[in-house]
Amino acid sequence: MDIVVKRLGRVDYAPTFQAMQDFTASRSDTTPDELWIVEHPPVYTLGQAGKPEHILRDVGIPLVKIDRGGQVTYHGPGQVVIYLLLDLARLKIKVRELVTAIEQGVIDLLAEHGVSAERRDGAPGVYVGDAKVAALGLRIRSGCSYHGVSLNVDMDLYPFTAINPCGYAGLKVIQTRDLNIPLSVDEAGEQLAKHLLRQLDTHHG
Repeated sequence: MDIVVKRLGRVDYAPTFQAMQDFTASRSDTTPDELWIVEHPPVYTLGQAGKPEHILRDVGIPLVKIDRGGQVTYHGPGQVVIYLLLDLARLKIKVRELVTAIEQGVIDLLAEHGVSAERRDGAPGVYVGDAKVAALGLRIRSGCSYHGVSLNVDMDLYPFTAINPCGYAGLKVIQTRDLNIPLSVDEAGEQLAKHLLRQLDTHHG
């Protein structure tokens, strides 16, 4: 199973979103799957069924309405985002299995650094205690996925206070730096990509 890993660095959200849509729309049965490792300048993204009231106040950060599931979340410097552009039918993996695989990739990465994390029923993402460390949102079109997972590494968490993260009032967010995991964003991206690839290898077929 060959998945192309692309390291795109810090890129603006809107053109990256457009590029994911374009890639997915134009792919054929033989197009290789891709993981994109990115970091974004500050941006809020609001999912399809997203309710604007979950944005509590304007802190001057732009809002982009997008086509993944879920509510509002924040992306910014110091957070690694990995987009999963996968042909699920070809991988023989179901959406639910993909979500589980992504969450497990984050859980395994944290476990490697001595931190115990868990998933929650009905609330995609990964949690350490009662705080969310990774958020997850996908869109499936014609059997292919885009969007993906974001892991808080070493960032300014203040913008999360201006929203109900993922639609949950008062949801605490945490980052790997606060868990005494000494990873840079780049290192976290490489390690998370490795764990995601391992999970996909385990789950497919």
